[in-house]
Amino acid sequence: MADLDIDRRGSREWVDNAVRLIEADAQRSADTHLLRYPLPTSWNVQLYLKDESTHITGSLKHRLARSLFLYAICNGWVTEGTTVIEASSGSTAVSEAYFAHLLGLEFVAVMPASTSPAKIALIEAQGGKCHFVTDPSSIYAESHRLAVDSGGHYMDQFTHAERATDWRGNNNIAESMFTQLQRELHPIPEWVVVGAGTGGTSATIGRYLRYQKMDTGLCVVDPENSVFFDGWAKGDPLVKGQRGSRIEGIGRPRIEPSFVGQVVDRMIKVPDAGSIAAARHASMVLGRKVGGSTGTNLWGAFGLIAEMFAAGRSGSVVTLLCDGGERYSNTYYDDAWVAGEGIDLTGPTAVLEEFSRTGAWTAS
Repeated sequence: MADLDIDRRGSREWVDNAVRLIEADAQRSADTHLLRYPLPTSWNVQLYLKDESTHITGSLKHRLARSLFLYAICNGWVTEGTTVIEASSGSTAVSEAYFAHLLGLEFVAVMPASTSPAKIALIEAQGGKCHFVTDPSSIYAESHRLAVDSGGHYMDQFTHAERATDWRGNNNIAESMFTQLQRELHPIPEWVVVGAGTGGTSATIGRYLRYQKMDTGLCVVDPENSVFFDGWAKGDPLVKGQRGSRIEGIGRPRIEPSFVGQVVDRMIKVPDAGSIAAARHASMVLGRKVGGSTGTNLWGAFGLIAEMFAAGRSGSVVTLLCDGGERYSNTYYDDAWVAGEGIDLTGPTAVLEEFSRTGAWTAS
């Protein structure tokens, strides 16, 4: 006779301790800074950068990795001894490797064989292992296969990013940002500007703006070779691209499941030359290198500020400093690499210099 009483409750000791360890890690670190970007006071517009590079793993993806681990643990997908697998060759893999190590779990990042040694070293420094594929488009299927074969868990950031974060608050990036703005001259910004990689950050911020009934627009900036803009403009979630984005951390050749276009108020397509030139320009202004996705954010933010200035509107704009530029010394800050990619920074650099002098935005 079949067993009609099956008890799988077991011990939650490991789960309880895992959640405690992750929450303790968050508690040990102060929130990331909200920086004022220097603009002429006569413009009556303020620009703020939420500096996510100060996380212990150096990027915005630290928040995502924390949320993904809590989500997977509380769903019962990750428990003691689970091998965690992710499709990522960048900052998400670095951050997930950190949390896996914190919990005593094996972590495997599935990535293209062309991934730079510098990125591989960052993942391995956090205790992760790297698994390479020849065809970059196969990373999803290969991650799933490895999870099945090992009895592990495929974290799948591209599906779970938008649902793993509590968008109503609980110290998510939106709540943190608006709490830090409370004593500023314009605490409710005209725009929040972000890029989309998984789509999780834009979904969290867009939902929070609506939940809090804030009169703030959400603008998503999208780099070359990414299809988020095209899919959003056409209302077609099945749009496909031919290659990956050169701006790491944002842009995808497909519309990821976590991208919620309905909460986006505006999108701007940003040329890669604009992203790189803006990253270099901001690095000189701030006295520290910023990554390429921060350049994409700033290119969009500068254009919006120019519109406000031209219309005589005061207010504020907020965007993200996603990670530091040191990770990109051999790419965005290497003139030989830029030239090898066929990118000319002359025009975008002139646009940025004109904006800094006059507040006018001359980009086509």
